[in-house]
Amino acid sequence: MVQQADVLVVGAGPTGLVLALWLTQQGVSVRIIDKSTGPGETSRAMAVQARTLELYRQLGIADEAVAAGHPNLTINLWAKGQHRARLVLGDAGADITPYPYVLVHPQDQHERLLIRRLETLGVAVERQTELIDFEDVGDRVQARLRMPDGSEQVCAARYLGGCDGASSTIRHRMGAGFEGGTYKQVFYVADVRLSGLEPADEAHIALDSADFVVVFPYGNGLVRLIGTVQDERADRAETLTFDDVDQQAIEGLGLKVEALNWFSTYRVHHRVTDHFRKDRAFLLGDAAHVHSPAGGQGMNTGIADAINLAWKLAAVLKGRAPDALLDSYEQERKAFAHKLVETTDRIFTFVTADSSFADFVRIRIAPLLASVAYKMESVRETLFRMISQTTLNYHGSMLSEGRAGSVQGGDRLPWVSAPGLDNHGSLRAIAWQVHVYGDASPEMKAWCARQGLALHVFPWRAEHEAVGFARDAAYLLRPDTYVALADPSGSPGVLQSYFDSRSQSP
Repeated sequence: MVQQADVLVVGAGPTGLVLALWLTQQGVSVRIIDKSTGPGETSRAMAVQARTLELYRQLGIADEAVAAGHPNLTINLWAKGQHRARLVLGDAGADITPYPYVLVHPQDQHERLLIRRLETLGVAVERQTELIDFEDVGDRVQARLRMPDGSEQVCAARYLGGCDGASSTIRHRMGAGFEGGTYKQVFYVADVRLSGLEPADEAHIALDSADFVVVFPYGNGLVRLIGTVQDERADRAETLTFDDVDQQAIEGLGLKVEALNWFSTYRVHHRVTDHFRKDRAFLLGDAAHVHSPAGGQGMNTGIADAINLAWKLAAVLKGRAPDALLDSYEQERKAFAHKLVETTDRIFTFVTADSSFADFVRIRIAPLLASVAYKMESVRETLFRMISQTTLNYHGSMLSEGRAGSVQGGDRLPWVSAPGLDNHGSLRAIAWQVHVYGDASPEMKAWCARQGLALHVFPWRAEHEAVGFARDAAYLLRPDTYVALADPSGSPGVLQSYFDSRSQSP
């Protein structure tokens, strides 16, 4: 028996769930399968960044995620039992985003939130269902599935979303490479109850030695410890227990572990696939790129992959854009993945370098520099933008064009913070739209009406100029809320030319 769907999503982690959610919301039929028996009971990923929460507003789940998680405004740096620096994220991000913090929300809880939302849209994850193989037959993909009872089924889908993790079956079947390496350190994650953490609702990083530890409180007295072990202990990763963890950094924070709920170890790779797309199959999340957990970027990057691809698939499936639009997925996301892997690799190598000089720099110099630099407003904002992924742009994309003020095609739309004003409010719609800050011409209004394109006009204010907008310019926004075109003339002819040159319609 052959089952059909517009898109078959393989893998029901956050990346696959978000891909299924955004597609379903746009009227695309989806099947989502996973070979596991249920959502994970433990989790490595903890951080939900501001940019992810901004995009979650499109499905109305941002507030629910924030309510379920633990907004963390502050990171404390420790060395040799001494508090060295306190970095307050809220101060740095207050004028950048409605979510000026890192949301601590364990991946297992996060997955359950996404699953509930998907079920309200009428889509259930098909568990204990495994993709065995697939074949691209020109106008569709024929995927062979092993069902829970051991029988086989064929699913015919227009496109295939590979969200099946670092050992991706789909990537192997595509013949895509996965260049990179493996860190020598073994990572551990421990879910504990402890005492002595001060302040108890803030994140803490101990840099005492190459066996560093990060402490994330996430409510109800629960704390997540993430750290590394190396030397000869790394050779027996499969048999390590919490007793094998170097307690120096933990004790240096004045912590006493009172209960261990669970403990897990894993190795981390730093790799990026050479092809994010082959014909009708796509790779997303860990199937396409893996890196160290430095900065809490991994889960958020996979989610961004999914949202980037989802609106493009919907446009092509509905006949509003040619297949060539889908090539921009690899162009945009591969460039970011390479940059992210390089950045997290440098940070992680510094934090875990094993030498007396590295210890001196990490323990004595780095916290001092961090404390001094963080007092500078420009440094605080730059650091927050990097962590929050609000600095991510697609300047080099085939979909990005123009510049008006300091805002250019490919930018995330700047957020305007002012009483009674939220220019991101209209971004809840997964649709093309136009923003004008100042006055829109009658011609622009008429053109948008004919195109069925939402036009949002914001009376000119000093706050608009402060974030880089040009008065009376037109900003064409993609369905994933990035600026596609910035036109200082505010001319509907320029917008029409943008779509015509790409054979697209709004």
